[in-house]
Parts: sequence; C-alpha cells; structure tokens
Amino acid sequence: MARTPNAERSERPGRERGERSDRGRGRGPDNQNSRDREESDIVDKLVHINRVAKVVKGGRRFAFAALVVVGDEKGRVGYGSGKAREVPEAIRKATEQAKRNMIRVALREGRTLHHDAHGHFGAGRVVLRAAPSGTGIIAGGPMRAVFETMGVQDVVAKCIGTSNPHNMIKATFDALVNVSSPRAIAAKRGKKVGEIVGRRDGAAAAGAKE
Repeated sequence: MARTPNAERSERPGRERGERSDRGRGRGPDNQNSRDREESDIVDKLVHINRVAKVVKGGRRFAFAALVVVGDEKGRVGYGSGKAREVPEAIRKATEQAKRNMIRVALREGRTLHHDAHGHFGAGRVVLRAAPSGTGIIAGGPMRAVFETMGVQDVVAKCIGTSNPHNMIKATFDALVNVSSPRAIAAKRGKKVGEIVGRRDGAAAAGAKE
C-alpha cells in the first residue's frame, strides 16, 4: 500500500531544492575583502633578532628568535615573538602572533597620549609622558618602534633598569594598557566629559597662580 505524503510536512516552510542556506553567510567575499583591507593597513617593524643554539648529541643546532611590533598607525598595536630555523620563518611567526595580540590605545588628537603612564615588567620600568605638538618621538629603539606603528607623533619616553628589548616592549605595553581617555573615565564615573576636563584645567590654573 503506497504511502500518501504528509500534508503538514509539505506545507511546513523549509528549504526547497536549490535554495541556499543562511548558515555561513558571514564568510562571504565581502567579509574576506574587509579583512584583507584591515591587514593591508597594518605595518610591522622588526625590533630584534637573536640567534639561539640548542646543544644536542651531534653538536649545536642553531635557530633564530625574532621580536616584531605591528600596528595600524591609528591607535592599535601589538607585539609577538617567533622562533624558527630560518630568519624569514621566525619573522612570519612573530608577525602572526603580534596581529592576534593587538590592543587599542586611546590617543589625544590622534598624535599623543591623554596622560602620563608608568609600566614595568621584570627589571624594566618605563615612563611615558604626553608631549605638545612638534615634540616628536623621543624614545629608545624598541619603544620607538611601538609608537611609530601605533601612530603616536609626540611623546617622551624613558626606560629605566634594563636594555633587554623584550622587557622594554612588555613594560611599554603594560603602561599603554593603563592609558584611558576622558570619555571612558566619564562614562565609568557617570559624569560628563566637560566636568572632568574643566576640573583638570581649573586645578592646573590654580596651581600656576600659586
């Protein structure tokens, strides 16, 4: 005895033959093109490269360790390290890790920090100070690479206690994480930006009169 098709099942709205599913629609060419544009805007700088050796039974096995800083020159910056038997492969690994670990830092007028910041990592301590327009980047080699890729144009930075580029970079990022904009502070305190900025300017003027 032949079965009759279920009327309710036939009337249920579903996916007909040849109809595309909505699943995976975010992986289309438009999303890929936007991701490619974001990666094309990222610039990278090689901060340090070191040759390391591993002692094995047959002798020494040499490899290279690279430290890379990447940024979009608009407030986003990241760092990464990679190790490989060849220099290009080590740089590629470090660049991919840096792109995955990018952070966003609030900038004043797109050129300097909103306020001074202190950071430390291990034996390294850094002091970052906001600077007026025209000052330029006054910082050491590894720290200069961070500010250039981040898009900072005016800043004064000093590293105290170490010359290790890895510790300098990590201490600099420890300071940048603590940098906040007046808008973020006002939202956290439930006030307006004008109240915080006006109070800061008034306190500075009172100190100048004294």
